[in-house]
Amino acid sequence: MRDDRRDGPGSDRQGDPRQEDRGRRRGPSKLTSRAAGAGGGADQEGAACDSARARDRLHRLRLRARGHEPAHRLLQDAGDRARHEPRAAGARAAGSGVSRGGPAVRAGRLTRVSRRALDSQPAPGGSRGALLVAAAAVCWSSGALLARLVTTTPWTTTFWRSLFAAAFLALVVSVVRRRSVVALWRDGGRPLIATATCMALASTCFIFSLAHTTVANTLLLMSTGPFVAALLGRLALGELVAPRTWLGMGVALAGVVVMVSRSHGRGIVVGDLLAIVMAASFAGATVLVRRHPDIQMTPAAALSTSITAMVALPLAAPLATPSRDLALLSVFGVAQFGIGFLLFMAGARLIPVAETSLIGMLEIVLGPLWVWLVLGERPDATSLIGGALILAALLGNSLVELIDSRRERCVR
Repeated sequence: MRDDRRDGPGSDRQGDPRQEDRGRRRGPSKLTSRAAGAGGGADQEGAACDSARARDRLHRLRLRARGHEPAHRLLQDAGDRARHEPRAAGARAAGSGVSRGGPAVRAGRLTRVSRRALDSQPAPGGSRGALLVAAAAVCWSSGALLARLVTTTPWTTTFWRSLFAAAFLALVVSVVRRRSVVALWRDGGRPLIATATCMALASTCFIFSLAHTTVANTLLLMSTGPFVAALLGRLALGELVAPRTWLGMGVALAGVVVMVSRSHGRGIVVGDLLAIVMAASFAGATVLVRRHPDIQMTPAAALSTSITAMVALPLAAPLATPSRDLALLSVFGVAQFGIGFLLFMAGARLIPVAETSLIGMLEIVLGPLWVWLVLGERPDATSLIGGALILAALLGNSLVELIDSRRERCVR
C-alpha cells in the first residue's frame, strides 16, 4: 500500500530528489562500470579522442593560414585516425586508459609538437620567407635606377618592360601550372581581369611618375598604398579599420601634403599626382583580391603586363630602341618586375602580413639610395620631411600589428 501511494497520481517517483540522491550514492551501474574498464576505459579514450580532435582542428586552421600544407595533412591524418578509432579500444587497455601507441596519443603528441613550434619558435620557414621578401624588395628598388638609365620615352619604356615581364611570367605559369596562361585567364573571369587592369594602371603610372618627379617622391607617395587599401576596404567591403591605422592614415596624409605642397612651384606636381594614382590602383587591386580570394596572382600579373604592353604599343617607338637600352629594359621587365614578383609571392606565404610590410619598406629606402649613389640625385628637405612622416606612419602601424599578432599567437 505504501508503495502504491508513492507511485500514484500526484507523485513522481522518477523525479524525487531523494531517489536521485540514493542513486548517486549507490554509484554507477554495472554496465557503466564494465564499459569504463580498469583504468578509465572508453570514457577516457573518448575524452582523449575528443580533446585531440579539437586541438588538431585548431592547429590545422592555424597551419592552413600559414600555408604549410604538408604539416596540415599530417595533422589531418592523425586526427582522422583518432576520429575513426573505436572508442571501445580503451577497455582493452586495462590499467592505462589509452593505448600507449594509439592514435589519440599520437595525435596528442603531434599537437604538442605543433604547439611548441608555433608558440615558442618562429613560424616554420619564417627566416626563408623574410629573406625572399627582402630579395624582392631589393629587386623592386632597382626600378627607379633602371628607369633613369634608359634614354627611351616613357611609353617605349613601358612597352618593353611590360613585354619582357609578360613573356617571362607566361613562361613560368605554363611550366609550373602545366596549363596555358590564357586558360588561367579564362578561369579567373572578371575579377582577375579587373585586378589585372588595376595593376596595369599602377605599372604605367610608375614609369610616368618617375619621368615627371623625383625618385624619392614617387616611392614615398607610392608607399601610402596600404592606407588607401584600408580605406577602400572600409568603404567597399565594410572591413573594420583599427584605431592605429586611422592614426597612421592621418600622419601619412600630413606627409603627403608636405611633399606635394612644394611640388607645384618646382613643376613636378604631375609626377606626384601620378604616384598617388599608382598607390590607389594598387589599393584597388588589393581590395579586389580580398573580395575574391581565389584570384591567382601570377596569372593576374602576366595579364596586367600584357594589357600594359598592348596599350603602350601604339604610342611607343620600339624599333628605335638602342641595343643598350633594350638590354636594360629586359632586366627591367624580367628581373625587376618578374623575378621580384615571384620572390615576393613565395616569401609572403611564410611570414605575417605585418612583417611583410616592414621588410617591403626596403624598397622605399634603397630606391632613392641607388639613384643617389649612381646618378647623384638627392631628395630635397621637403621630400625628406614628408617622407619621414610617411615612413613613421607605416613603420609604427606595421610594428604594432606585428607585436599584436605575436602576442595572440603566444596566448593561443
